Amino acid sequence: MTIKRTFTRTKAAGYSHRPSTRTKARQLSVANEVFDDIHHSVAAANIVILATPVYTFEGLFTEISDSLPDGCIVTDVGSTKNLAHKWAAARLPSRVNYVGSHPIAGSEQRGVEYCRDDLFYGAACILTTTPKTNPQAVKTLENFWKKIGCVVKKMAPAQHDKVFANVSHVPHIVAASLVNANKDPDLQYAGKGFMDTSRIASGPASIWSDILLTNSKNTVKGIEKVIKQLENIKDAIASKDTNKIRKLLEMARAKRAALIEYKLRSEDIS
Repeated sequence: MTIKRTFTRTKAAGYSHRPSTRTKARQLSVANEVFDDIHHSVAAANIVILATPVYTFEGLFTEISDSLPDGCIVTDVGSTKNLAHKWAAARLPSRVNYVGSHPIAGSEQRGVEYCRDDLFYGAACILTTTPKTNPQAVKTLENFWKKIGCVVKKMAPAQHDKVFANVSHVPHIVAASLVNANKDPDLQYAGKGFMDTSRIASGPASIWSDILLTNSKNTVKGIEKVIKQLENIKDAIASKDTNKIRKLLEMARAKRAALIEYKLRSEDIS
């Protein structure tokens, strides 16, 4: 929808393997054309964007490889990148160019019926590249994401996965664990703070299991760091160490205040 609004001379084509999704997509006019054949959907593409669970990428790269036009750019909106780059190198032909994309946008909702044409406005988008990535393809994608409203940054795939394990993947696990740690009757009394803290636990399990398993080492390290922090404050509470409790809470408050200030300064809050 954003592409249709922004690039008025560009044709946006969509594909889904589910007939019900194709029907909804046509009813909502999310693309100029919605295909029921994946090969036909990419046959005339300048840019192909995969918006599917990460573990499907390898199979999709293989499936579309022979149908992609020469010079086509293939990208994705997956939340992990190391394996995506490896699969692309192994499965895509050398006549096309792969660049990883990760727009930091979206919600816990899943399905074409939750589409919005302003989803990417003001959001960061990470492009992941290797020394073998085509510079012109990177420039083309950078311009693409900027025109639909994103602030574009670049990272190596390994750096991306390390960073987002800590700031995205582990927070999802913490939110899920917070919900699972409570009994259903007690949850009825949860207030806005609990709802805000646990919102991302509503994300689709199938998508998030792929994210966690394709970035397992970094995610496990991140979990261990959170456990260490929980142990620190648990020990302080158990020993009634007021000063340590206040120090730990104030440290978190100050770091979050600095984060908000940075986000406001860089206009990176959506």
